[in-house]
Amino acid sequence: MVCGLLAAGADQLPALPPGPLLPGSLIVTFYGNPLSKNMGILGEFAPHEMMDRLAREAALWQKSDPSAKVRPGLELVADVASNHPREDGLYRQRMPKPVIEEVIGWARSRGWIVVLDAQVGRSTVRRELDWMRPYLEQPDVHLALDPEFEMARGLRPGQRIGSADAEDVNVAVKELATIVADRGLPPKILIVHRFTDAMLRRYRRVRLDPRVQIVMVMDGYGSPSAKRKIYEREIAREPVQFAGLKLFYKNDKPLLSRQAVLRLNPKPRVVIYQ
Repeated sequence: MVCGLLAAGADQLPALPPGPLLPGSLIVTFYGNPLSKNMGILGEFAPHEMMDRLAREAALWQKSDPSAKVRPGLELVADVASNHPREDGLYRQRMPKPVIEEVIGWARSRGWIVVLDAQVGRSTVRRELDWMRPYLEQPDVHLALDPEFEMARGLRPGQRIGSADAEDVNVAVKELATIVADRGLPPKILIVHRFTDAMLRRYRRVRLDPRVQIVMVMDGYGSPSAKRKIYEREIAREPVQFAGLKLFYKNDKPLLSRQAVLRLNPKPRVVIYQ
């Protein structure tokens, strides 16, 4: 059941700085879905408690990295991959408008950004961006692609790790760049989650555009040494533009310290907590 708190904030467009968020910002987000306690911290607590926790986390990051402007955000899984075909046979469930608007309202009540995460199942990036476009046209709403749940024909989410091609990323870049140009918006953030080689094929063919800032986020969990190795392999070895890292409160044992994260090369500009 969706909580009704703060939903009115979704109608109040924020005043954001006119320039790009990166590289001057360090974006720190909570990931998940308010309809599930199992998808991440965004859905594990009541809205006010969850946001207070993120505010405290962001303050600690600001203390650890005073050279950057820390910008908190909420990453909502707006397309949820499903191992059932759903009505259209595409193995993903789109979140209803009230859920999306409520999370946007929560973020705006604190002056934070929102990232809509797409787990496309057997759909396509283009098809999912079509329905997300009204939200992405808003200045504080950005996009994430999660290739782990982008499935080839005949496969269901959860059967194996999915994958995306550079052209999937390019479709998103082109769509976001068009929105920025049409609406006169600051550049959009595009997060791409990754923890295996195959999750992003042909990375060299990703086309950069000044209207879109691409962040490759290392999304694997494990020990600090394992995370550093995966980061080196999937992010440092195959750079695209900006780098990011996901930290798992329940699965990373222990969590990488903030100082250890900031020592990674390239230095992460997005840190996501799940």
